[in-house]
Amino acid sequence: MLPKLRSTYPTARSERAIPDELPASGLLNRLDLKTLRLFAAICEEGTLNGAARAAAIAPSAVSKRLGEMEQALGCQLLTREPRGMRPTPAGETLLHHTRRMLASAEQIALELAEHAKGVRGIVRMLANLSAIVQFLPEDLRAFLARHGAIKIDLEERPSGGVIRGVAEGAAEIGICSGSVAALDLRSHLYRRDRLVLVMRKEHPLAARPSIAFAEALGYDFIGLHAQSSIYDSVRAEAQRTGRPLRLRVHVPGFDAVCRMVQADMGLGVIPEQVFGLIGGAMQLAAVPLVDPWAARELIIVTRPGTLSPAAGLLVAHLSQAHRSQAHLSPAAAS
Repeated sequence: MLPKLRSTYPTARSERAIPDELPASGLLNRLDLKTLRLFAAICEEGTLNGAARAAAIAPSAVSKRLGEMEQALGCQLLTREPRGMRPTPAGETLLHHTRRMLASAEQIALELAEHAKGVRGIVRMLANLSAIVQFLPEDLRAFLARHGAIKIDLEERPSGGVIRGVAEGAAEIGICSGSVAALDLRSHLYRRDRLVLVMRKEHPLAARPSIAFAEALGYDFIGLHAQSSIYDSVRAEAQRTGRPLRLRVHVPGFDAVCRMVQADMGLGVIPEQVFGLIGGAMQLAAVPLVDPWAARELIIVTRPGTLSPAAGLLVAHLSQAHRSQAHLSPAAAS
């Protein structure tokens, strides 16, 4: 039963009363997962109809649940605009926590399901393409060889998406470029790599032992997708020099960069170890970049607080991985 009503506030639907006070236990009883999923769907779809379609229920039912939640919380969560519905500041706060709660609930279900199958832990992990292609296959194989009862759920995202995903609770562990601000997350060194300029063997720059990126700006380039940290670095360096970046096309991955270079579409910038895995087989050449930003660190990010036992084991394993680079050849590790 709601407490005594003291005042009212306007919403796009009607005047609703604001409760005088709301005990925490009463709030928790009203923030059920189904209602929170509907609220997140409204924010993502931008309309009640879109959220209703996503949840396979009537729009009137979505509107009713939203109204009841606003009544219980005592604040307006969404406002109507010409292009749809937008969260208020209170709605943004609720959306942030909702995403974390839903991710935690999903994690609980996954882990319990895995326990029922005999798996003693599951770790959700986000990583950028550089880490996935260069290092994680061998590092995860070594980890799972020692901890066979743990399952890893790995998803590829750009570095900025890794940071946001871990911060919002979509995963316990992330691996991304150290050049991206880690917000309030904890970070540990994972690996180091170096970027190289990829070209056809007959290209005028192919005989150079090394090169500054600015020296190549007179040529066409193949760019990684616009959200990648490598593309951010390339674009920032071009802007710093005051010269245009002659970008011919964006592609989604390193293999696509090398194929476009092979087709004589332009130059590409990829990690040196990736070139060793992909570019050599395409008969391409790689020239190391001497720019400071081309020597990169990949970092492990986690939220402050206690990790699950399985995630703690994985972070400890990956935090030691950079030491194994000491025995690699310069071509692979520099």
